[in-house]
Amino acid sequence: MQAANPVLSSLQTARPWYTHRWPWLLMLGPFVVVVAGTVTGYLAFSRQDALVVDDYYTQGKAINQDLRRDRVAASLGLDLVVRYDPAAGVLKGRLLARGVPQASTLSLHLAHATLPEKDLKFIVKTDVRGEFVVALPMLERARWQVLLESEHRDWRLTGLWKWPHTPAFEVRADTVAAS
Repeated sequence: MQAANPVLSSLQTARPWYTHRWPWLLMLGPFVVVVAGTVTGYLAFSRQDALVVDDYYTQGKAINQDLRRDRVAASLGLDLVVRYDPAAGVLKGRLLARGVPQASTLSLHLAHATLPEKDLKFIVKTDVRGEFVVALPMLERARWQVLLESEHRDWRLTGLWKWPHTPAFEVRADTVAAS
C-alpha cells in the first residue's frame, strides 16, 4: 500500500485560482482605476472648456483699461440697486451718482458663472428718476456676474449676484454689497 502524501493530496484537491475570491478582490482596485481613467478621459475630450480664454495675453493687457473705468465710476460715486421680480418677469434697477438719479443709456450684462451661452445682454435707458425696467421672463438659478457700463464705455460697475438667494442686490463703485 501506498502512503498518502498530504501535500500531494491537497494539490490534487485544490480549486483553480479563479474560484477563490481573493484574486478578484485584488484585481478590483486596478480595474476601478482603469474605468475611472477612461471616463475621465472621455469627459475631458468630449466637453468644451468654457472657462478658458482664447487670447489670455490680450485679455490681460485690457485689465488696466478696466481698472481705469472702475476708478471713473468711483469718482462719480455710482450706486446701482437691482431687484428681480420673477412673478412679473421683470428686472428693475436704479442708478444714482452721489444720490442723484442718472438718466442715460446703459449696457447691462448678466454673465453666467460657467456657461457663456446663457449670458444675457441688455441696452437699458434710465428715466429722470434713474430707474429702468427690463423684461426677463425666467432667470436661471445661478451665480451671475453683473456688469453695468455707460453707453460710451467710460465707466463700469461690476458685482456678483446669487439668484435666488438674494432677490435684490446693490453694487457701489469700489465696493460690492448684497442686500
